[in-house]
Amino acid sequence: MGGCRTIRLDGRKVYGGRARGTALVCNRPLSFLGGVDPKSGKITDDEQAVRGEKVADRILVFPRGRGSTVGSYVIYELKCNGLAPAGIINVEAEPIIATGAIMSSIPMIDRISIEKVPQGAFLELNADEAYVNVVLE
Repeated sequence: MGGCRTIRLDGRKVYGGRARGTALVCNRPLSFLGGVDPKSGKITDDEQAVRGEKVADRILVFPRGRGSTVGSYVIYELKCNGLAPAGIINVEAEPIIATGAIMSSIPMIDRISIEKVPQGAFLELNADEAYVNVVLE
């Protein structure tokens, strides 16, 4: 008989809170300015395999941010438009993404081996205690 198994990945708290949702995994650094449309919530970056996917209510998993400091405001605009990710997980948090998460009250952790997070897996993010449970079927 099958069933689910859970693996726990420990990281570092960037901004506290808890979130649950499916993983949207980008294997390349992501720029929110020009890479995510704040009006639709869709990833528009041509270099992302998940181009066209919506970030809303998902746990957005990517190595690190890149690009303009305006990216923080794009994250905030996503939040204001009800299209923000439920949580953010990075390998390495950098100031643009961290600032956007803080401004938008989005739980965020980093120092996570994102290759251990399958696309579409159900995640339980506990940024207060700096870990994520990956539920595998």
